[in-house]
Amino acid sequence: MSGTGEELSHRARAMLRAVAAGRAVMSSSCEPDLFIDGVPCCDQMAAHALAHGGYIQPASEEAGRVPAVLTSAGRAVLAPAVGHVA
Repeated sequence: MSGTGEELSHRARAMLRAVAAGRAVMSSSCEPDLFIDGVPCCDQMAAHALAHGGYIQPASEEAGRVPAVLTSAGRAVLAPAVGHVA
Protein backbone atom coordinates (compact mmCIF):
# COMPACT_ATOMS: atom_id res chain seq x y z
CA MET A 1 0.00 0.00 0.00
CA SER A 2 1.42 3.30 -1.00
CA GLY A 3 -0.84 5.77 0.79
CA THR A 4 -2.89 6.70 -2.29
CA GLY A 5 -5.84 4.50 -1.45
CA GLU A 6 -6.22 3.49 -5.09
CA GLU A 7 -5.31 -0.14 -4.40
CA LEU A 8 -7.34 -0.63 -1.21
CA SER A 9 -9.90 -3.45 -1.25
CA HIS A 10 -13.50 -2.99 -0.18
CA ARG A 11 -12.62 -4.87 3.02
CA ALA A 12 -9.73 -2.50 3.79
CA ARG A 13 -11.99 0.51 3.17
CA ALA A 14 -14.61 -1.02 5.51
CA MET A 15 -11.91 -1.40 8.14
CA LEU A 16 -11.03 2.29 7.72
CA ARG A 17 -14.69 3.22 8.14
CA ALA A 18 -14.83 1.22 11.39
CA VAL A 19 -11.75 3.07 12.66
CA ALA A 20 -13.31 6.40 11.65
CA ALA A 21 -16.48 5.48 13.55
CA GLY A 22 -14.46 4.84 16.73
CA ARG A 23 -15.23 1.11 16.72
CA ALA A 24 -11.64 -0.12 16.53
CA VAL A 25 -8.70 -0.65 18.84
CA MET A 26 -5.27 -1.91 17.91
CA SER A 27 -2.33 -3.43 19.67
CA SER A 28 0.78 -1.32 20.04
CA SER A 29 3.31 -3.64 18.48
CA CYS A 30 5.53 -3.92 15.42
CA GLU A 31 2.75 -6.00 13.76
CA PRO A 32 -0.34 -4.26 15.16
CA ASP A 33 -3.50 -6.34 15.37
CA LEU A 34 -6.85 -4.65 14.79
CA PHE A 35 -10.00 -5.36 16.81
CA ILE A 36 -13.39 -4.08 15.63
CA ASP A 37 -16.27 -4.05 18.09
CA GLY A 38 -14.06 -6.09 20.45
CA VAL A 39 -13.53 -8.90 17.94
CA PRO A 40 -10.21 -9.62 16.20
CA CYS A 41 -10.40 -8.41 12.61
CA CYS A 42 -10.86 -11.26 10.13
CA ASP A 43 -8.01 -10.02 7.91
CA GLN A 44 -5.00 -9.21 10.05
CA MET A 45 -2.77 -9.04 6.96
CA ALA A 46 -4.89 -6.14 5.71
CA ALA A 47 -4.78 -4.57 9.17
CA HIS A 48 -0.99 -4.78 9.19
CA ALA A 49 -0.87 -3.31 5.67
CA LEU A 50 -3.13 -0.41 6.71
CA ALA A 51 -0.85 0.34 9.68
CA HIS A 52 2.40 -0.04 7.75
CA GLY A 53 0.95 1.88 4.79
CA GLY A 54 0.24 4.85 7.04
CA TYR A 55 -3.58 4.76 6.98
CA ILE A 56 -4.16 3.95 10.68
CA GLN A 57 -2.17 4.29 13.86
CA PRO A 58 -2.56 3.81 17.61
CA ALA A 59 -4.02 6.85 19.36
CA SER A 60 -1.26 6.66 21.98
CA GLU A 61 2.07 5.03 22.73
CA GLU A 62 0.62 3.05 25.66
CA ALA A 63 1.25 -0.68 25.82
CA GLY A 64 -1.60 -3.05 25.06
CA ARG A 65 -4.74 -2.28 23.09
CA VAL A 66 -5.43 1.38 22.41
CA PRO A 67 -7.96 3.16 20.19
CA ALA A 68 -7.09 3.11 16.51
CA VAL A 69 -7.24 6.41 14.63
CA LEU A 70 -7.03 7.38 10.99
CA THR A 71 -4.02 9.25 9.71
CA SER A 72 -4.37 12.01 7.13
CA ALA A 73 -3.88 9.35 4.42
CA GLY A 74 -6.69 7.27 5.92
CA ARG A 75 -9.00 10.27 6.08
CA ALA A 76 -8.17 11.11 2.45
CA VAL A 77 -9.20 7.63 1.34
CA LEU A 78 -12.61 8.05 2.94
CA ALA A 79 -13.16 11.61 1.70
CA PRO A 80 -15.66 11.77 -1.16
CA ALA A 81 -14.04 12.16 -4.54
CA VAL A 82 -14.49 15.64 -6.00
CA GLY A 83 -16.52 15.51 -9.19
CA HIS A 84 -17.34 11.83 -8.71
CA VAL A 85 -20.80 10.84 -9.93
CA ALA A 86 -22.26 7.88 -8.07
